[in-house]
Amino acid sequence: MKKKLMYLTLLLFGLVSCGDDFADTPAVGALSDETLANPQGVDLLLTGAYSVLDGTRNNLTGNGFAVSGDNWWFDVMSDDAHKGSTDGDQEELLFLETNNIQTSNTYVRGKFQALYAGVNRANAVLSVIEAIDTSTFTANEVATITGQEAEARFLRAHYNFELTKIFGNIAIITVENFNAQEFNQPNVGPAWDIIESDFQFAIDNLPEQQADPGRPTAGVARAFKGKAHLYQQEWADALTLLNTVINSGEFALNANYLDNFTAAGENSDESVFAIQFAADTGVSPNGNQGSTLNFPGGGPFGSCCGFYQPSIDLANAFQVDPATGLPLFDTFSDVAFKNDYGINSADAFTPDTTTPVDPRLDYTVGRRGIDYNGFGEHIGKEWIRAGFSDLSGPYLPKKNVYQQSELGTNQGSGAWGQQHSGINYNVMRYSDVLLMAAEAAVETNDLALALNLTNQVRARAANSSQVQAVDGSGPAANYMVGEYASFPDQTFARQAVRFERRVELGMEGHRMFDLRRWGASVEILNEYYTNETNVITNFGPKVAPYEARFDLSPIPIDAIDLSGGILTQNPGY
Repeated sequence: MKKKLMYLTLLLFGLVSCGDDFADTPAVGALSDETLANPQGVDLLLTGAYSVLDGTRNNLTGNGFAVSGDNWWFDVMSDDAHKGSTDGDQEELLFLETNNIQTSNTYVRGKFQALYAGVNRANAVLSVIEAIDTSTFTANEVATITGQEAEARFLRAHYNFELTKIFGNIAIITVENFNAQEFNQPNVGPAWDIIESDFQFAIDNLPEQQADPGRPTAGVARAFKGKAHLYQQEWADALTLLNTVINSGEFALNANYLDNFTAAGENSDESVFAIQFAADTGVSPNGNQGSTLNFPGGGPFGSCCGFYQPSIDLANAFQVDPATGLPLFDTFSDVAFKNDYGINSADAFTPDTTTPVDPRLDYTVGRRGIDYNGFGEHIGKEWIRAGFSDLSGPYLPKKNVYQQSELGTNQGSGAWGQQHSGINYNVMRYSDVLLMAAEAAVETNDLALALNLTNQVRARAANSSQVQAVDGSGPAANYMVGEYASFPDQTFARQAVRFERRVELGMEGHRMFDLRRWGASVEILNEYYTNETNVITNFGPKVAPYEARFDLSPIPIDAIDLSGGILTQNPGY
């Protein structure tokens, strides 16, 4: 299924047209709705709807970074990551990092276009299904069509969810709009009603198991609907659905944390729903094109271009109390974890191996003196493309970068060092489900449940394999993870669960959306700018203060112009 979903992309690229004669005569090489009005034809269209998950299948901006399905550049807007590379390369991303957010930004526009392309691909499937006469179908064929409708509605809900969490006030495009070619709809508000309705249809009509990896089950739909309730602070509804997923036994934590980011762990019990990437020889059209430059700039496999570097603040967050192994909620940034910022590779540097840290640090943050995904010792500045005057820092990403052992299987590379990795992107992992349920439990004041769920995630971190020293002498650092003995009150529990989300899911595209929905972005990000400037001294002077209006991205100005004013701008832009 993984490769099937991707290899049919080019065939399907022209199937969903918005031309005036779409319903009349199909273009040469295209298929008519009548030809597609059967389970096989619907599956072809459905594959096209899946293929837009990575964003690049409908990239009208020419900027593959902008549309990436893994949301990596939203981490850059948060306290988890820097843009990386030199400040002048991909300058519009630097504008987002430094809060110079314009309505014409190509990253924002690309994401807007890609997600609406996904909505339209899903609507194309539903349009064909709606017109099918099933009176001559067998019972199995009818069941197949119903399941395909459920998959299409799941995908439409996912795309609308992404649009809502990014832009807030969005235009809702229905099948009726699609059939009438009436795409110019007002953005009257969040799309929660249609999102919940689509996820519920998926819950009611998807199977509990799927033969092909990458297709959602009813349990997956429950998890996503639970997330939709969480984003609306409908805590009891969220907890009910998420508990059902947890108690179903369909998913489980991998024994080793690292398995979530390797080929061997793809579509494992921990993977709830993932974008299915595949690496081929040469330039891989089926690899992760949206993160093609997010690899060491001058690193061990000749990659380019050094974007997406973990922040000083994120690395600091993995420090733990030496007595308990628990996070340092309020003091982790008081003293920066030792790093080689400002030090050239030719100059001496010894990494910190004594300060107690969560072992997830060295699976998330590539730091000098520590093994880099099996490629040997990270040698520092020579693998960092940016200069010391750029807003990038000393660290490299690790979760999106394949292991040395996967060079023949998970690496798709091409000209000038680009990398089209075949590593799946987990849109949702089971640990995310546990922590969302823990968050809902906190807000409903079930602190015992929240404690149990959070400790499950911490116990896995404690019992996972650890990064080893490059000289083979043992663990690369003083790794410690403790479990919470209790959550004494709701305030402490809320802080613990939120902090756990950061260290568990860091550099996975979730952090900015968490800060926004918690209403914590203004306080945390402005404090981050101050703390980060203690190491990267020119960071603060280049960053404008974060304002609450940035919690919604602007509606692209060209979309507003093309709508003739039917689309309206989000407040403050």
